[in-house]
Order: sequence, then structure tokens, then C-alpha cells
Amino acid sequence: VQLQASGGGLVQAGGSLRLSCTASGRTLVNYAMGWFRQAPGKERDFVAAIDWNGGSTYYADSVKGRFIISRDNAKNTIYLQMNSLKPEDTAVYYCAAPLTRNIRYTAPEFRYWGQGTQVTVSS
Repeated sequence: VQLQASGGGLVQAGGSLRLSCTASGRTLVNYAMGWFRQAPGKERDFVAAIDWNGGSTYYADSVKGRFIISRDNAKNTIYLQMNSLKPEDTAVYYCAAPLTRNIRYTAPEFRYWGQGTQVTVSS
């Protein structure tokens, strides 16, 4: 399985970005997916997760109410809509797949990882 994340960039505080993550090599329509982020010098942190059919989502407290995770199984793609961005959201964002149907939110539970996309929020 290969996960390709895209959509990162430079944005001013208060702005929005939408990240995408497309899977190839294996369909992920039956599996949950998630987003993590890692800022320089910090550990990789959980951001958001969605179950296999989009019926359930889960967010880190730091992004709750600002970020929305969604999926389009017909396109084998998940999204992360990021609104009201803050400088502390600056990080490399990774999509990942745990190969379970239900939501997971700890990094060791995720088997496949994308290459990451940089998000930089200026103040």
C-alpha cells in the first residue's frame, strides 16, 4: 500500500487548507484512516481519524472544532479540512492506515504511512 499526501503549503493564521491522501496498491475502503502531525523537535501526534465508512470520527482536542476529516471511498481518498489555522499547527502532516475498520489513534496501531506534507502557518 502506498499513501500519497498532498495539499500542504504556507498559509496565514486564520486561513484554511485541505489535505488529501490517496491510497494505491490496495483499496482502503474497508479500513479506518487517520492523520498525524510532527513539528520539528517534537513527537508525532495524533490529529484525526475516521472509520471505514465515515460514520465515526475522532479528533485531538487541539484541533476539535477547527479540522474536519472525511473520506471518499470511491476515490480511495481521505481529506483533512483545516480551518482557523494557528502557527502551532505548523508541522509535517502524515496520513496513515491501521488496517482496522474501527478508529485507532495511537501511532503504533497504524501499519501504513504516507510521506508527509508540510503545513506552515505564519503569524
